[in-house]
Amino acid sequence: MEAAISVVPANQARAEDLQAVFGSRGPSSRCQCQRYKLAAGETFAGVPSEVRADRLYRQTDCGDPAAPTTSGLVAYLDAEPVGWCAVEPRPHYGGLVRVYKVPWLGRAEDPADESVWAVTCLLTRAEFRKRGVSRALARAAVGFARDRGARALEAYPMTTTAAITEELHVGSLATYAAAGFREVSRPTPRRAVMRIDFGPG
Repeated sequence: MEAAISVVPANQARAEDLQAVFGSRGPSSRCQCQRYKLAAGETFAGVPSEVRADRLYRQTDCGDPAAPTTSGLVAYLDAEPVGWCAVEPRPHYGGLVRVYKVPWLGRAEDPADESVWAVTCLLTRAEFRKRGVSRALARAAVGFARDRGARALEAYPMTTTAAITEELHVGSLATYAAAGFREVSRPTPRRAVMRIDFGPG
């Protein structure tokens, strides 16, 4: 049952709520949603987790409802912060453009096209999984991107249960399909490209 789940732009969330979602231990705490945000030449070992957390707060403009942009969404179950979704114009993920082949294999896509947005992370706190949080976030991401002028929205989910459990937080095929995405390519055995188009282009 998905009742009582609400989703807000991350700039409308408190910094402590965002940190509650990422936690203080485990892969999500270490990543702070910076996997695709590291600059050319940077490595995780060279950027301490507290620096990555500070970058995330600046990217989201947490606690500033008047901020003109933000880098994601925060989900609440009643008043408890339980999930995070990274959603921005695709070129904002520099690592996605420079390093990762999944979005580009077999497709004629312009990596610099700001009108195509991407979801790169769907994270639900472990104790709140299987309660519809990821699906609520994926649906909210569709409206969030569309309302801000996106021509299309993409995601790059895992295709097997074993892969999904590797703490990569990219979501599942079923989660995106339920939000209206369709599969447009299968660049590797474990990864798919899912997409929803909003208009011509």
